[in-house]
Amino acid sequence: MFTILPIKGFMDQIDGFYCDGIHAGLKPNGNNDIGFIYSDTLCEVEAVFTLNKFQAAPLKHFQMYPKGFKTNFVLINSKNANALTGQKGIDDINEVFSSLKFDLTNPIMSSTGVIANPLPKAKIIAGANSFDLSSKNAEALSRAIMTTDAYPKTSMYEVKLENGTCFKIGSVAKGAGMINPNLATMLCFICTDAAIPREDMRELLEVNSHTTFNAISVDGDTSTNDTVLLLANQKSNAYDKEAFKEALRLVMHDMAMLMVADGEGAKKAVAFEVTGAANDEEAEIAAKALSNSLLVKTALFGEDPNFGRIASTIGASRVTCDDTKLVIAYNDVVVFNKGEIYFDAAQEAKAGEVLKNEKYKVICDLGIGEGKFTAYGCDLGYEYVKINADYRT
Repeated sequence: MFTILPIKGFMDQIDGFYCDGIHAGLKPNGNNDIGFIYSDTLCEVEAVFTLNKFQAAPLKHFQMYPKGFKTNFVLINSKNANALTGQKGIDDINEVFSSLKFDLTNPIMSSTGVIANPLPKAKIIAGANSFDLSSKNAEALSRAIMTTDAYPKTSMYEVKLENGTCFKIGSVAKGAGMINPNLATMLCFICTDAAIPREDMRELLEVNSHTTFNAISVDGDTSTNDTVLLLANQKSNAYDKEAFKEALRLVMHDMAMLMVADGEGAKKAVAFEVTGAANDEEAEIAAKALSNSLLVKTALFGEDPNFGRIASTIGASRVTCDDTKLVIAYNDVVVFNKGEIYFDAAQEAKAGEVLKNEKYKVICDLGIGEGKFTAYGCDLGYEYVKINADYRT
């Protein structure tokens, strides 16, 4: 048995972890743009990265370390992705770390921002050398990693085990655009004092990514820098695999839902719940097709319960389906039931009221088998176009 309790505040409450964010001149508006996570003991570290074939220099740099390496430092910058920069991008990271005054072991860099611009090394070096590694200011860090995010994204839990021991797990993340299954476009840094074995870290990251970060979509694009980083300093000497798996899932789910809700210009966060599929794989295909469909997203933006777009998208996904078995509902308002259209004026009005909410479900029972999967998405409107048309300026 175990108990998981949400904690108000930030991951800087975890023993041994320190963090902060400052303005180093990368963002012209004066907002924080670089930050760090530091551990006073070496951490076990694991990560999952984007499936984009053009991985950015920070991801390549990470993967050059020997398998099973430990670290005590992560440097994060926004505004510049250091992607499509070739060997120079990796060399620039090495130059940055060799120019810092701190005693660092296998330092990790993570970047987000505009693709195909050289890393502004001088500004990052000058800013990073002003860091106070004794700072505990995760709120400042969370703001430093933001790009088009409307707000910081954080989550924190304490886990109490049956034997009386406990551990904490917390995170900061960024993500609002270029969000698509296959690891949503985001950076997420998770810290814990749990005594988790290295072999469990990779397994549980991958398992939980499948139903959280790999289940959300804003716009159907996958970036070059997507990273989920798990750091464990093991200071609590407490661990239970099932408890950690659930706590990690909660943290990652929190972050994923905040990203969907913050989709650039988004007003609706929607769960696409597919049940009754031939198997779980087909349910996932259909659910992700719905979360990615531009026609569906624009209907959500217009608060139009156009279930024809839902049915058409499922059929186009090529999963096993039959309109005489299909049921479509917005929350509990059924609009199509096994070949019968439940869409008179009264029912359409009820469905329209559901779509006025900030959060709701689109439920699709295919009536074929036992497969199920839930994907998460948002609406797509004018503000998304404006933000991305002006992104570099």
